[in-house]
Amino acid sequence: MTTLSLPTNRLAQYWALTKPRVTQLAVFCAVIGMFLATPDLPDWRVVIAATVGIWLLAGAAFAVNCLVEKEIDSRMARTARRATAQGEITVPQTLVFSGVIGGMGMWVLYTMVNPLTMWLTFTTFVGYAVVYTIILKPATPQNIVIGGLSGAMPPALGWAAVANDVPMQAWLLVLIIFIWTPPHFWALAMYRRDDYARSGLPMLPITHGMEFTRFHIWLYTIALFATSMLPYAVHMSGLIYLVSAIILGLIFLWYAWRIYKHYDDILARKTFAYSIIYLSLLFAALLIDHYIKL
Repeated sequence: MTTLSLPTNRLAQYWALTKPRVTQLAVFCAVIGMFLATPDLPDWRVVIAATVGIWLLAGAAFAVNCLVEKEIDSRMARTARRATAQGEITVPQTLVFSGVIGGMGMWVLYTMVNPLTMWLTFTTFVGYAVVYTIILKPATPQNIVIGGLSGAMPPALGWAAVANDVPMQAWLLVLIIFIWTPPHFWALAMYRRDDYARSGLPMLPITHGMEFTRFHIWLYTIALFATSMLPYAVHMSGLIYLVSAIILGLIFLWYAWRIYKHYDDILARKTFAYSIIYLSLLFAALLIDHYIKL
């Protein structure tokens, strides 16, 4: 039993390096982009290949993130148990793991999808693993705003996979995630502010204070509500999406307003959790609306 548990445990550690929960949401948004890229159902072989390729490259980027931030992770309660933070997976092992799954992802996208999707996904990899993680995150409290573009790219990647093009509609979806990212992440940073203070990272609640961060969550949530109306405004979607976006957006605004006026850590935690539900349901509404026009 001990012999079997060691490899199993090590596989779980490598799997954790890919941040599977975050990857799932990113890949989900990419898959929505694949379906929105065509009036009919997309080729299932392309959908599967693109999903696998994007997942592998996203996982590779997150593994590099864990490697670069292993010292920071070791000082934070939320991340201290990561294998890289504890030294159970070494730097060479992490680099090899990231290189192997990233290389596999690039090969899958290039040979089974199209070169445009491969290069866009690779650029996203560089944007997250290098520009955001190494350059922006330790340098500025606006790291999540500037670096949010790489995390917002999945719908464009999915669209490119099916259409071999990235039109304005795809960039609208990217814009929604781009505006969604700051209130989503700052809600986490507020109730984890002690962790981030120990980390040494210049997160907004640490550098500018809680009141400043609460106000900016409120502002970004207002901007998000307006941005989420754009797919309907440009006739990309219909009433199903519009009604869903209004209801989901009003709930998010309610959370953001309460955070701004009556903050507590439990509320911030609930806001962070709702932000994930919000994005998932918003994109699901886009998909339903795409096939059921009202």
